[in-house]
Amino acid sequence: MPKRTIDQVDVTGRRVLMRVDFNVPIEDGRITDDRRIVQALPSIRSVLDRGGRLILMSHLGRPEGKGFEEAYSLEPVGRRLGELLNREVALAADCIGTAVAERAAALKNEECFLLENLRFHAEETLIDKAKKNPDKRLTPEQASRVDAFANALASLGALYCNDAFGTCHRRHVSMYDVPMKIGAGRRVCGFLLKKELQFLGDALHAPRRPFVAILGGAKVSDKIGVIESLLPKVDRLIVGGAMAYTFFAARGADIGKSLCEQDKVELARKLIDKAGDKLVLPLDSVCAAELRAGVETRVCDSSIPADLMGLDIGPRSIERFSEVVKAAKTVVWNGPMGAFETKPFHVGTAAIAAALAEATKKGATTIIGGGDSAAAVEQAGLADSMTHISTGGGASLEFLEGKPFATIDILDEA
Repeated sequence: MPKRTIDQVDVTGRRVLMRVDFNVPIEDGRITDDRRIVQALPSIRSVLDRGGRLILMSHLGRPEGKGFEEAYSLEPVGRRLGELLNREVALAADCIGTAVAERAAALKNEECFLLENLRFHAEETLIDKAKKNPDKRLTPEQASRVDAFANALASLGALYCNDAFGTCHRRHVSMYDVPMKIGAGRRVCGFLLKKELQFLGDALHAPRRPFVAILGGAKVSDKIGVIESLLPKVDRLIVGGAMAYTFFAARGADIGKSLCEQDKVELARKLIDKAGDKLVLPLDSVCAAELRAGVETRVCDSSIPADLMGLDIGPRSIERFSEVVKAAKTVVWNGPMGAFETKPFHVGTAAIAAALAEATKKGATTIIGGGDSAAAVEQAGLADSMTHISTGGGASLEFLEGKPFATIDILDEA
């Protein structure tokens, strides 16, 4: 069901607690990619421009959860957000506590501040970690701490807004417990989350055809659920990246030193049989003796010598994949075609990005599923040529797999 959005509630004079995903790359105190901050601006401005009192919360990186760690402070984020909004965005010293509560109470209309990193408190992720490992259930003492943490955060806002798609697949306190405590009728989605749901949802449930999915990356095991979910829906499923060599092995091809999940070869064989002519595998590979910039390469067709490994798709594969992509009306891409971070093994991924850009020009809907695919499109300078670039790599993957998202389900329906 469609979710109620932030523009559909009266925020004037009300404190809005907004969960955003400001988990951006930072080097030497400098943000190297501010896209996630920029994409949250429409929701932020919607609250401030209508006289709301905004409190932003996010995580950054993976601190230990034992208190403040300077390397993971949101201070550079607050500074950059202030520049983009052309207003001061104060950073609280913590995300809960008396000082934070007093700052929230003192907020005036059209003012905002940013809470410090949620993950400085272990309670933010304890439930999610326990869910992943059933042998480690929360102790009564841990459960009490989690509840107190959720209460402290929830007390800061009268309304809750989720605009953090990148974390929606995680059962974190700020994503689930806080909106549950704020209550039904007061929990909405932001514009970025709405956009993610619209594009990914339409691709899955009402794609314009031909519908093509491109899956890459290292491991078949990471994409099994997505492959099985997408096969009945797509017209073509392109598989590239190192995961393709597990499929090659399933067909009895020599793959040399290429990465291969031997325990998934039989599964790959079954997927080949199930997919039939929907499955499009590489026709050749760019190979080398090692993964190193500037290393000598060789293009191999049906078999790879024992002393070489496949590290990118070859020219025939690029031509074949590009033909399929350019004929599509809907394309979803998750995972690079090779070791694109290391030249010269970036060529295949860049070529597929170019094919998607051309398909977009012809009117196709092109969706990049976050993570490495988004980084590759940025690296190729083609980000603006795609219909939509998801902010959530893991989240978009699980969404495409058809997994339920409790953090979205609990938001108010439109």
